[in-house]
Amino acid sequence: MMPHDNSDHQRKSLAIYPGTFDPITMGHLDIIDRALNLFDKVIIAIAINPGKKPLFSLEERTEMARQCFPKDYSRIEVDTVSGLLVKYAADKGANAIIRGLRAVSDFDYEFQLALMNRKLEREVDTIFLMPGFRWIYISSSIIKDAARHGGDVCELVPEHVNQRLLAAFT
Repeated sequence: MMPHDNSDHQRKSLAIYPGTFDPITMGHLDIIDRALNLFDKVIIAIAINPGKKPLFSLEERTEMARQCFPKDYSRIEVDTVSGLLVKYAADKGANAIIRGLRAVSDFDYEFQLALMNRKLEREVDTIFLMPGFRWIYISSSIIKDAARHGGDVCELVPEHVNQRLLAAFT
């Protein structure tokens, strides 16, 4: 294998951060912040996953994600994706797919996905990032369960997301 040619050093780096984001959490925002330390731009790719029954519609999830960032913030894009993620990433010219890991239990499945993506599209790497310790235990599912049963999740999601959760469960 040839060493990487540094002549494309001026090329902008782009990462795709996929997920259902149902809803977007402080853990997601922490991963995005970490990704922005590594890449010039991050596309938050809100997935249409037929295997999941989301609380919020695709449009609502997209809107909630967009509300997390200033309108003039050019380093973040929010988009939707269906179908093969690695093809979407290649079509966008992405260098990498970002995957968040909370625990060792996440790794086996994520590792299998990364290997399949590498097989399908060798130019797109998978980067695993861990959220900060204060967010390591949260997931959208846990947050929805807590909110559904009257738990206060206001510190775990952005304020506008908390308001949507309160409206959904009252």
